[in-house]
Amino acid sequence: MSDTPVKPEEGEAIVIPRRLDPEDAQLALQQLQSILKRQEVVEALAHRQYEEDDRSNLLEGLLHRQHENEIKSIVNDLHPSDIAFILESLPVNERQAVWQLVSAEHDADVLLEVDDWARESLIQSMDHQDLIAATGNMDADEIADLAADLPADVIAEVQKGLTDEERAQLIEAMGYPEDTVGAIMDFEMVRVREDVSLEVVLRYLRRLHELPDHTDQIFVVDRQDKLQGTLSLSTLLVREPDMLVSDVMSTEYLTLNPLDSDADAAGAFERYDLVSAGVVDDQGRLIGRVTIAEVVDVIQEDSQEQALSRAGLQEEDIFAPVFSALRNRAPWLFVNLCTASIASLVASRFEDTVSQIVILAFLMSIVAGIGGNSGNQTMTMIIRALAVGRVTSSNAWRLVKRELTVTLMVGACGSLVAASFAWAISGSLAIAAVMMTAMICNMLIGAALGVLIPILRDRFGKDPAMGSSVLLTFATDSLGFLIFLGLATLFLM
Repeated sequence: MSDTPVKPEEGEAIVIPRRLDPEDAQLALQQLQSILKRQEVVEALAHRQYEEDDRSNLLEGLLHRQHENEIKSIVNDLHPSDIAFILESLPVNERQAVWQLVSAEHDADVLLEVDDWARESLIQSMDHQDLIAATGNMDADEIADLAADLPADVIAEVQKGLTDEERAQLIEAMGYPEDTVGAIMDFEMVRVREDVSLEVVLRYLRRLHELPDHTDQIFVVDRQDKLQGTLSLSTLLVREPDMLVSDVMSTEYLTLNPLDSDADAAGAFERYDLVSAGVVDDQGRLIGRVTIAEVVDVIQEDSQEQALSRAGLQEEDIFAPVFSALRNRAPWLFVNLCTASIASLVASRFEDTVSQIVILAFLMSIVAGIGGNSGNQTMTMIIRALAVGRVTSSNAWRLVKRELTVTLMVGACGSLVAASFAWAISGSLAIAAVMMTAMICNMLIGAALGVLIPILRDRFGKDPAMGSSVLLTFATDSLGFLIFLGLATLFLM
C-alpha cells in the first residue's frame, strides 16, 4: 500500500476527523469561566467610567456581543455530553446565559444528557416554541424521560406531531414508575419472522437508513409479536444466506418485564455481559428493549445516590441557593447532633471516673472511633451485596456470624496494639486490659449493626444507605463510651 497522501479532488470537502477527549470539556470550562469573569469586570468598569452616558450602553453592547461570539465558538464545537458537563459546572445565572448561546441543533441532546437538577433551570429559561422545537425530534422514550420537567402544554403540543404509534408509545412509557425497566426502555429495534431466510433479512436491513443504536441482535417474533428468539448480527453475517432464521436463531436469551427494577436489569447486564435485552409484557409480546447505554446511566445514578445517601443527602445543584441546600442537609445533621449529644451524655455520667483517671479521656475516643470504622467497613460490604441482590432472609444470620468472626479476629490483633499504646502512655496494665476488652466489644457491636441496620432498612422498604452511617456512629460512640468507662469504673476505681 502506498504511503503517498491522496489529494482531494477540486471542490471536494476535506473532512478532518475529530477526536473526543474529556479534557476538552475541562479546558472549555476554564475558557468560558475566564470569558464570563472578564465580561463581568469589563462591563462594570465601562459602566462606572461612563455612568449615565450613551457611550456606556454602546460599549457594553459591543463587549457583550464579542464575548457571546467567543462563547458560541467554544461551546458549539463540543459534544452534547461535554456541553452538559459545562452547564452543570456553572452557577444558575451563568448556566442559563451560556445555554441561550448553545446552537438549537444541540438542544435535544443536551437536555437528555444533563442531570435532572440542572435540567430544570435550563427548561425554565426556554420559551414555549424552543421547547417544542427541542422535543419535536425526540423519540417517544426520550420525551417520556423529560416529561416530568416539561410543561403540560408543551407535551400536549408535541403529541400532536407524533404518529398514532409514537403517541401510544409515549403514553405507555410515561405510565411506568420511575426506576423500572419500562421507564428506561426504548422502542427502536429490528424485528423479523423466523420463517424467512438470512438473505431476506439482509435485504431488509439494507433498506433501513441506519440501525438503532447498540443493535447487537435482531429479535425474532411471530405474527402476534411474541418473542421467539434472537438473531445476533455476527451470526447473520457469517452464516449462509439461504439458511432460515429459525435454523440459526438463539432460543436462550434474557427478557425483562417493564415493571422489573432497573437496578435488577443492570445486574443482569453485568452478569451476562449484555449489550441489549428485549422487554416483554405478561403475554410474552415484545414491547421494547433496554440497551447498555441506559444501563450505564442507571449504574452511575445508583452509585451517586448511594454515596450521597450514606451521608444522609439527596442530589442537589451545588450552585443552588443556600436555603435549598439547607433543606437537603439540615435533617440528618440535626439527627447527628442529637445522637452526638446522647453520646456526650453517656460520657458525662462517668465524670468522677474520668476526673480521677484523666488518661481515660484521651483513650475513650479511640474505642469509639475504631468501633465506628469496623462497622462502616461491614456496612459498605452489606449495602453493596444488597444492591446486587446477594443478601436474602436465609443468609442474613450467616452474614452476621461471619462478620462477627472476622471482626473478632481483626479486633484481637488490633486491640493488642491499642492495649500496648494505652500501657505505654499510662504505665498501667489494668488500663491496657480495659482498653483491649472495650475495643473488642465495640468492634463486635459495630460489625453486628453494620449488617443489621442496612438489612432492616431494606426489609422495611427504605434506602439501606440513607443515614445508616449516622445511626451506626450513634451506636458505636454511645456504647463505646459506656463499655469503656463502665469497665474502667468497675475495675479501676
